[in-house]
Amino acid sequence: MMEIEEEMTSKRYERIQQLMGWKKFKEASVEALALIQDTPEDPYAYALFGQVSLYMDNLDQALHWTEQSLQRDPENELAWFVRSNAFYSMENWKAALESIAEGQRIDPYEPHYYFLLANIYNKTRRYEEARDLLLKGLEISPENSLYLANLSYNEALLNHFAESKMLANQALRLDVESDMVYLYLAWSAERRNDYNDYLLMLKNAIRLDPEDKQIRQEFLEGLQKNYKFYRIMLLPGNLLKKLKPWQVLLIWIVIWIVFKPLVILFIILYVATHWITRLLVHVKVFGWKRRR
Repeated sequence: MMEIEEEMTSKRYERIQQLMGWKKFKEASVEALALIQDTPEDPYAYALFGQVSLYMDNLDQALHWTEQSLQRDPENELAWFVRSNAFYSMENWKAALESIAEGQRIDPYEPHYYFLLANIYNKTRRYEEARDLLLKGLEISPENSLYLANLSYNEALLNHFAESKMLANQALRLDVESDMVYLYLAWSAERRNDYNDYLLMLKNAIRLDPEDKQIRQEFLEGLQKNYKFYRIMLLPGNLLKKLKPWQVLLIWIVIWIVFKPLVILFIILYVATHWITRLLVHVKVFGWKRRR
C-alpha cells in the first residue's frame, strides 16, 4: 500500500515538472497546491510549489514555500535551489550568495550554482573569477548551451573576442531553441561590437519568447542601437565602462574643467539622439498612432 502511494506521488511530481516544462504554470500551480493539501508533511511538495512560483515570477511566494519546505527538511536540495534563484532574481546579492553557499554544501554537483555565481561576479567586474566558475559548471555539464553562451559573454567582457565568437558558435551548435541562449549571445555580440549579430540574436530570442519582459526590452534597445549615430553617442560611455570607478571620476573632472561647453553640448546631443531613436523604434515596431 505504501509503495503504491509513493508511486502515485512520484507521478504527480513528474506531472507538475512536465507542466512547468510546457510553461503551463497556472495548471502546475493548481496541481502543486493540491499535492501540498494531500501530503502536508512532504517537504518536496512545498519546494515544488516554490519552483512553480519562481517560474511565475512570484518571488516572495517562492521564498515562502521554500521556507515551509526547509522547516520540514533543512537540507532539501530543491528548496535551496529555488531560494538561490529567487534571491538572484530579486538582485539581493548578499542573500543569494548565502543561499548558493548552503545549496552547494548540500548539492556540490549542481552546476547552475556556478552559473549564478558567475553572473554575480560579472556584475562586480570580477571577470576572471566568473570565467573560472563557468568552467567549473561546464566540467559538470559540458554540453550546456546556456553556460557556453554565458562563457562567450564572459570572454567578450575580457576582450577575448576570438574565443567569445568560437564559444558562441559552439553554443548554437548545441541549441537553437533557447531564448536565454540567444539573449546571452546577443550581449556577447554587442560587447564584441558586432551589431548585426547582436540584433540577429535578439530577433531569435523574441521569436522564441515574445512575452518575456526582459527580452522585449532588450529587443527594443537593440533596434535603437542599430542606428549608427546613436551608437556613436554611446561610444564614450562604453569606453568608460572598461575603466575603474576612480579613473572615470578623474576623467570626468578633467573634462568638465577643460571642455565644459563641449560636455554640455554632448549631453544635449546624447539626450536628443536617445529620444529621437526611441521614437523611430516605436514607430517602426508599433506604427504611427495619433490621438484624435
